[in-house]
Amino acid sequence: MKLETRQLIMTPITQADWSLFYALHVTPVVIEKCFDAPAEDELKTRFESRLNGWTPESDDWLTLVVTEKQTHQKVGITGFILKDGIAEVGYLFMPEYYGKGYGTESLRAVINWAEDECGLDAFQAVVTEGNIASERVLEKCGFTLQEKIPEAYEIGGKRYADHIYLRR
Repeated sequence: MKLETRQLIMTPITQADWSLFYALHVTPVVIEKCFDAPAEDELKTRFESRLNGWTPESDDWLTLVVTEKQTHQKVGITGFILKDGIAEVGYLFMPEYYGKGYGTESLRAVINWAEDECGLDAFQAVVTEGNIASERVLEKCGFTLQEKIPEAYEIGGKRYADHIYLRR
């Protein structure tokens, strides 16, 4: 599997991507509006579960590594997990690649692939209150805010609302 856009190439995560996966889950500016840094053993378990090879019947995430075409640098990850016929999407990028439109470009490619190859037509995303950049990416990709769940998630000892976005 390989998805290509104007600026990006997306391929399934491999064992060689551990350092990127690790950095994306512990770099403070990346995770500050998403989650607390997990323990390394928990993170390793998450990583290993994503190496199994994804199918529509999987209980694991389809995780694609996002690479810049021009520089061949790995810049982030994107993908989804299926729950009750709805693809919950997610993405994380290294901060030096913020503001380049990579979140929107990669998410559009993943959604188009999921629709064309898997027949999916329902997508969801959960965004922590205050993560304005992720909300903009979702809106550009056709998602609309459906629900706000107050104090649903804790990051750094502070409670935040979850913003639930849908695209049908």
